[in-house]
Amino acid sequence: MTAIAVTIAGSDSGGGAGIQADLKTFAALGVYGATVITALTAQNTKGVSGVHDVPAEFVTAQIDAVFSDLKVGALKIGMLSNAAIIAAVAEGLDRYKQTKVVLDPVMVATSGDRLLKPDAIDALRRLLIPKALVLTPNIPEAAALLDTEMAEDEAVMRHQAHRLLKLGAKTVLIKGGHDDGPESTDLLVEPDSTSRLSAERIVTRNTHGTGCTLSAAIAAGLAKGESVADAVRGAKSYVTAAIAAADRLSVGSGHGPVHHFHRQF
Repeated sequence: MTAIAVTIAGSDSGGGAGIQADLKTFAALGVYGATVITALTAQNTKGVSGVHDVPAEFVTAQIDAVFSDLKVGALKIGMLSNAAIIAAVAEGLDRYKQTKVVLDPVMVATSGDRLLKPDAIDALRRLLIPKALVLTPNIPEAAALLDTEMAEDEAVMRHQAHRLLKLGAKTVLIKGGHDDGPESTDLLVEPDSTSRLSAERIVTRNTHGTGCTLSAAIAAGLAKGESVADAVRGAKSYVTAAIAAADRLSVGSGHGPVHHFHRQF
């Protein structure tokens, strides 16, 4: 049986993040990838110059086309810029009884450009977080979802993760890449346990698409039948290596992409 994963996310015209990063990740990890495109962006390694939302009814049409035909093993959700699209995705998940959902609450691009309208945050909390098997916020995203200050240490990260669990997520992977220090430490938080996932912090400006890549890699693992813990650990390892190899690429003049195919070439 072919392992199939779907990405429901925005398109990055520069190829480093969004559905382009997700499809590269799926392919690199041996999973067939399909897409539901929620937005078109005009962007490159230097920033986002425009966003064109896909109409919610066409997002629904894509969901129906993909999920009525393909045997989807898992999916990741990325950029959903407005409340109508969020509602369309939530209804689609219910309609096709999707439970292996990785939700990456994309709010701001690596360049600093905002990708989520403020009025959509409440819809994300109410409609999609309760459907997430794995929620993958970074430190600023967790603070925005909770309308609070950014965590400054692991104790606060853990506390915020438990607050997100109370919103309905089954598991929260709160990412520490925005923190300082020699290691990048993520916390995988479940109601009764917390696991630390640490890796050496890699100094590079080529980090565009790391969040998309991580969530897609988790979905790929789940699509292949891995447990949440194994999928998350495998994804962390894959992304760390992709960042370490990023400087082997020469793409653009801003924040370049990670090297999705570092294992292949």
